Amino acid sequence: MRLILIRHGQTASNLGRHLDTAVPGAPLTELGIEQAQALAQTLRGERIDAIYCSTLLRTQQTALPLADERGLEMRIRSGIREISAGILEMANDEESIRTYLDVVMGWADGEEQGKIPGTDRTGAAILGDFDEVVNEILDSGVESAAVFSHGAIMRAWAGSRAVNLAPGFAGRTTLSNTGVVLLDFVGGQWIVTQWQEQALDTYAGESRDTGGASEQIRMVE
Repeated sequence: MRLILIRHGQTASNLGRHLDTAVPGAPLTELGIEQAQALAQTLRGERIDAIYCSTLLRTQQTALPLADERGLEMRIRSGIREISAGILEMANDEESIRTYLDVVMGWADGEEQGKIPGTDRTGAAILGDFDEVVNEILDSGVESAAVFSHGAIMRAWAGSRAVNLAPGFAGRTTLSNTGVVLLDFVGGQWIVTQWQEQALDTYAGESRDTGGASEQIRMVE
């Protein structure tokens, strides 16, 4: 099964570097709408059986051209929404952004008990919400699903769940607007095969300890 994680298109909050995480959130800019339309063209050769979006407006606007082209409904799920910024909501100073990202990227590296200031949920709980949506997709039996989500939660989830990403990879490797992460579910494990334009070598070298999994998977730096 293939999971296509897609970050939303550009918003005014992106331009201002604001931690905009509350519902409904900023809409797409004109450029963001163009990015969404271009994305539908870029994915023309990719099989997509289902489309999932978060509860924030920008993901639904980004998914709309693809949904219209494929004749698929957008399934809205709160579990794939952006991570709440708590007391840092709409802040755009360097210290606030760094505080937010330090906690979230810690989750990607296994430090899942951390909390964003002003919130009461741990990384384990928030990543577990994303897991629930992914498990719903797996249980549905589709071969490929597009999941329109957000930069921080996508990086944290992929970093913590994919077996071929080295610690620190998600923290060092950003995602642009409409950036795509491709993951394949192989032998009960998630493997990242592409991170934006970067194709990842997935079947050579040593593997992360995943409880006896047989595949030998290089941990991509």
